[in-house]
Amino acid sequence: MSEAKFEVQMLHDRVMLRVEQEPGERRSSGGIVIPATVQQAQRLVWAKVCGIGHHVRTVKVGDRVLFHPDDQFEVEIQGQDYLVMRERDLHAVAKEGPEHGTGLYL
Repeated sequence: MSEAKFEVQMLHDRVMLRVEQEPGERRSSGGIVIPATVQQAQRLVWAKVCGIGHHVRTVKVGDRVLFHPDDQFEVEIQGQDYLVMRERDLHAVAKEGPEHGTGLYL
């Protein structure tokens, strides 16, 4: 007998994210390698939105968002790790077209 599969629906103001790159070795803009063992205090992380609840108003599935890693919960679904957090804990949304942003582009 095969297991039944269930669709995951986020509730209320919850957002499901997938981190785009694992924390590890990085390069500065000048080409200097920064090892994974270097800890940076209060560093924010980019992730892709994979699911949203009914009361989420400012992001949609597929957006890239900025958040603090301490404000989230982890969940594993079909071998993939995802993060679940409240919409209010997101700090920024990266959009393709200019709207009312900072003028900076990724």
